[in-house]
Amino acid sequence: MATGKAMFAAMLIAAGAVTAPGLSCAAVSVDIEVAPPPPPVEVVPAPRVGYVWAPGYYVWRHHAHVWRAGRWMRERRGYHWIPDGWVQAGPRWHYAPGHWER
Repeated sequence: MATGKAMFAAMLIAAGAVTAPGLSCAAVSVDIEVAPPPPPVEVVPAPRVGYVWAPGYYVWRHHAHVWRAGRWMRERRGYHWIPDGWVQAGPRWHYAPGHWER
């Protein structure tokens, strides 16, 4: 009887190990039906060796656009940074998270 419980527990652990990696790759998407975000309000600093400037952008918090300031990120050789931003799709605005691209 104890071996049956142990076997069942092992099967549950194995199933969790198979499904957990897929769950961690989920993307987040936000669509809202409001006015577009205001224009950016940021002064871009002078370049820094070994770093890339990720410009500021608006996030949607508590029913309003809230400015999130830009930041320096370590350079990734062979990649370029695609900044966070909002893209219009019909009457809705879709938030597109920033990411590295080759």
